[in-house]
Parts: sequence; structure tokens; C-alpha cells
Amino acid sequence: MKLKTLIQKYIVYGKAIGKKFSMHERHLKAFGKFVGNNANIDDISSEKITEFLYGNTEVTLLWFIKHSVLKGFYEYAIGRGYINSSPVPTVLPKKPRLFIPYIYSRMELKKIFKVALTYQKRRSHVESFMIYSLLLVLYGTGMRIGEALSLTMADVDLNQAVITVKEGKCYKSRLIPFGDQLSNVINAYVRWRSTKNFPQNESASFFYGRRDKPLNLCTTQMIFRRICEIAGVKRADGGRFQPRLHDLRHTFAVHRLIHWYQNNADVQQLLPLLSTYMGHTCLSATSVYLTMTGDLLKEAGKRFEEYARGNHNEK
Repeated sequence: MKLKTLIQKYIVYGKAIGKKFSMHERHLKAFGKFVGNNANIDDISSEKITEFLYGNTEVTLLWFIKHSVLKGFYEYAIGRGYINSSPVPTVLPKKPRLFIPYIYSRMELKKIFKVALTYQKRRSHVESFMIYSLLLVLYGTGMRIGEALSLTMADVDLNQAVITVKEGKCYKSRLIPFGDQLSNVINAYVRWRSTKNFPQNESASFFYGRRDKPLNLCTTQMIFRRICEIAGVKRADGGRFQPRLHDLRHTFAVHRLIHWYQNNADVQQLLPLLSTYMGHTCLSATSVYLTMTGDLLKEAGKRFEEYARGNHNEK
């Protein structure tokens, strides 16, 4: 069977069982382009797959993502009798050093938000106030950037102060209530938005791009990178990546935990609520976002010191 045909069958199968499969589709199409879509599935060698996995770069987490996608694809092909064995390598390289998210300080966030209002050097269809509002929403709610860009006007209820995320990661939907400060930001953005020539109907994109489509993810990421450069926000810890847009979500989680510690809240009781708020189904998924920082370590140390002194009633 032709590789292209089998890839299409696999993608249809994956989506039929309820998976988004967008990542699988992207990597499999890249694999088809690399190998040749007209190649027969039987003729693809393990050497060719290894060449695709490694590319021209060192081993990164992307290697393991592509390996997992191909492994699942070939297991599907074997299970349906298209091939007898998988050419995907079974011996894996050593995983690279674990990626450490960047946690923005409050001073860095202030710089970023300030620059977001004035970052443009020339006229652009992506106006500064929209980016400024988007960044505040991301930090204030801990939403994923994809979730925020998928919002429609109907998803943001100003009266109830709640955002509805429809079919987020793994097709999970949830409600995100927001407080007075963020409510003021969102209300100001909606008023500003009404003065622009943007569609105002309920199905219109909340963060508007072009041609009635949501603001583009790649465009937003490039704008954020420029904002960070102007604001002078960059890593100094030798990390592999400069501060990312997604790190606003990590920062939201860490700052929320610090706030609870500072207010002597019952963190153990509140963690499941944070997990639900962020759209996770288990605490282990949320723990990925709780990067240890100096401030967090300091507050946790205070709590342990109180416990060690015998204040067992402290939450």
C-alpha cells in the first residue's frame, strides 16, 4: 500500500476514536514528504526512518515525539495486516536534559505588559492593545494560548465574569471564572474592540486576526518574542529556549501557589482546584507547571519551619 494512503487511513482512524491527532497528522505528513508519499509501506527501510528522526540536528525531545508517532503508525499498520514488522528503531538515544520553563518575575511581567502597548514600529493588522489584552488574559487565567485564540465572543460572559473553553486539550471543556482586576481588563478590551471594524457577532473570534479568522498562533509567538527582546527579558540560566508565550501559564501556576503560601491557605486542599481550573484531570499534570523558584522555595520553607516548631494546625 502507498504510504500516503495508509497515513490518511490512520489519521481518519485516530480522529474517529476521539483524538485530535493534529500533532500526529503534522509529523506523519512531514514523514511522507521526506520519504516520498508514493513509496510503498513495505519498501521503507529502518535507515530511512532513522534519517528522518535525527534530521540535521542533535537529539531533542522532538526526536522522541516523532518516534512515538511513527511507532503508533506502524503498530496500526501491523495490526491491520499491511506489514509484518516495524522498521522503527527500538533502541532509543539518551533523552536530553529536562526542559525547565521560565517563570517570569512580577517586574518582568510589568515590563512585558508595558512594551506590549508600544511594541509596533509600523502599522500592523495586529494592534498593540489586542496583544496587551491577550497577554493579560493568558497570565490572569493560565489558559493555553491555543485556547485563548479559539475563543469567540459568545465564550466570554462579562456579566457572569466567566470564560467558556470549548474542546480544549483532549477535547475537554471547562469554565474559567475571573476576578475584578481581569474583569476590568476584559471589559476595556471589549469596549475597544467594538470601536474597530471587527465582526461583533457571537461566533466571531474574540482575538481577531484576518478574514474572520482567529489571531494566528505563529504571528502571536513572533510578536511576543519581539516584545521580550525590547523589554530585555531573557534567560540567564543557560536554558535551551528563551522565555516563551506558554511560560505565562507556568508563571500563573507558580504565582498562584506563592500567593496561597503567603496567605497561609490550605495548599493541599487548593491544589485540586488549581488542577481543575487549568484543565487537568490529575494533579500530576499540574505538577509539571509548578517549577521551583526562589520565591516558592522561600514560602514553602516558611511553612515547613512553622510545622517543625510545632504549629501543626497551620494549613
